[in-house]
Amino acid sequence: MTIRARVTRSPWQVLAVAAVVALLSALIGPAAAQAAPGGSRPVYSYDHAIRESVWVDTRLDGDTDGRTDRVAVDIVRPLEPAQQGRKVPVIMDASPYYSCCGRGNESQKKTYDAQGRPVGFPLYYDNYFVPRGYATVLVDLAGTNRSDGCVDVGGRSDIQSAKAVVDWLNGRGRAYDARSGGKAVTAGWTDGTTGMIGKSWDATIANGVAATGVKGLKTIVPISGISSWYDYYFAKGAPLYDSGPEALADVVESPDARARCAAVQQKLADGAPRTGDWTGLWTERDYVPDAGRVRASVFMVHGMQDLNVRTQHAGQWWDALARHGVERKVWLSQTGHVDPFDHRRAEWVATLHQWFDHYLMGYDNGIDRAPAADIERAPGTWSTDPRWPAPGTAATTLRPAKGSAPGVGALGTERAPQGATETFTDDPKLGENDWAARIDASTPGKAGFRTGKLTAPLRLSGSGKVTVTATPSTSTAHLSAVLVDLGPDTIRNYAAEGEGITTLDRSTCWGAGTTGDTGCFKETAADTAKVTQTVFSRGWADLGNYADAHKGRPLTPGKPYTITLDLGASDHIVPVGHRLALIIAGTDAGLIDPPSSKPRLTLDLSRTSAELPLTGGARALGRATDRAAADAGDPGAPLDGIAPPRPPSRLP
Repeated sequence: MTIRARVTRSPWQVLAVAAVVALLSALIGPAAAQAAPGGSRPVYSYDHAIRESVWVDTRLDGDTDGRTDRVAVDIVRPLEPAQQGRKVPVIMDASPYYSCCGRGNESQKKTYDAQGRPVGFPLYYDNYFVPRGYATVLVDLAGTNRSDGCVDVGGRSDIQSAKAVVDWLNGRGRAYDARSGGKAVTAGWTDGTTGMIGKSWDATIANGVAATGVKGLKTIVPISGISSWYDYYFAKGAPLYDSGPEALADVVESPDARARCAAVQQKLADGAPRTGDWTGLWTERDYVPDAGRVRASVFMVHGMQDLNVRTQHAGQWWDALARHGVERKVWLSQTGHVDPFDHRRAEWVATLHQWFDHYLMGYDNGIDRAPAADIERAPGTWSTDPRWPAPGTAATTLRPAKGSAPGVGALGTERAPQGATETFTDDPKLGENDWAARIDASTPGKAGFRTGKLTAPLRLSGSGKVTVTATPSTSTAHLSAVLVDLGPDTIRNYAAEGEGITTLDRSTCWGAGTTGDTGCFKETAADTAKVTQTVFSRGWADLGNYADAHKGRPLTPGKPYTITLDLGASDHIVPVGHRLALIIAGTDAGLIDPPSSKPRLTLDLSRTSAELPLTGGARALGRATDRAAADAGDPGAPLDGIAPPRPPSRLP
């Protein structure tokens, strides 16, 4: 399918285009959007589309004011099907960001006219899909913008904010034409067929609603979505941020909600102790155990260098969906926390169009039989796989061994002899790029292990883990494990402000537009950097969680403990001539918070290993390392990587 973007036009030109679309609609007829061969076509007038607001009853009283909360729902839908009595499917984005922070690369917010009627809808979903016969529905989560209730950060109220709308669209809920009182409103204009989409928090809501098994939700497209809120704030007890969900709620709540929701914020604070211990609050916000209830297909998108919603979320959600046979597709880019509209725009819109046409309109366009995975191999260069992780991938064990200098070890298949150790001291000022830059030198803050130069490429596809046995010198200790590709490359500059993209001054338009909602967006280009080392997967843990991933214990100095660190999902090829490295250290500066002390940790190498998802398994590892030059590297030459990552955003 070919998608043509139009160049930026003046408001008068936009209106002229809308008039032409309206004329086409009249000439072709209202059934053409669904009757066209191959896919829906833009035959309906965007300028004359119906724009309205309703308030859906969530059947919850989150702010305890004695009446059930209503969430605001802004709708834009084509006029012509309504005139003909034809029902249309729905594309829905439920978000807390429509008034506080905005959506998309340009932080667009909802806009309204003097009477409070919706005018501007953020993003391109309405501009592109309404002329093609879809309704676009944007939901303000409870406690945000024009909705009642309180923000509960992924909990029951957040999820019910959107689920109640799906119920209403399917004739099972109640809605009104006013925030209080008002007349009842039905959704007779839709057949109830709904697809949810969104990035970050919005994607998280899509995951959570799908995990309820609600009828009528046919597909979700979560972009950089959270699958478990505990894993957003902690990694096996290691704190990823110095604040909790109550601070996040305070940012997105509307002013009147903030004034009445102090008790809910306090409940969030009390339920999310900074110890990192699991509580009932986290159980309510963990969608992974309910993957078996998902009825919808899932088109998951994630940046493999996303340091905000880290790839642990994508990996565990994907694996859980796979165990339950959920129909799914994935795009994995080399960006950080970036929407595919801003790094692969034309291909993304074309693919999304096919996806919605198939799952919401019923077109047999082959998208369900297409390769399941698109992987970005270099900036702007993509490959496909029939499924993901790649066929032939198997968990393969690699082991660290002592090398020629302290802290500069080897990585291979042989178990180190008993008594072999490496030692490092946690330095909270250093992070993964500092460690990788000095991988070939003895430095006190890390223990590094690397293969020789590979004689065949080695692909890692999926999620891995590192098991560490360490003896601490203090009663608290945090651990990090990272995988590094040692060799020259040009990659997306994921740690810069744009997280791998640069926003340009020129714009193109996607779909139809009006003076109040042009559908025009700034173009982007890849922001790249030349490096000689790339960190591509990470994992963290508090060593005090050695006996229970969900509850920490004080450590006894001088006693060994064993714990497994879960590495973030990735898909990376280490080329011929490069080396694969595993680094184990303490605080990963900017990505986890330091412990209360600066422990010295001694690794028992005979009881430390990495289980990595290698395509081709042990045989591929053997081919790649059989004739590799051992212990290569110049200890006096630091390796260049991405500049130290900025502290990740506290807004998912």
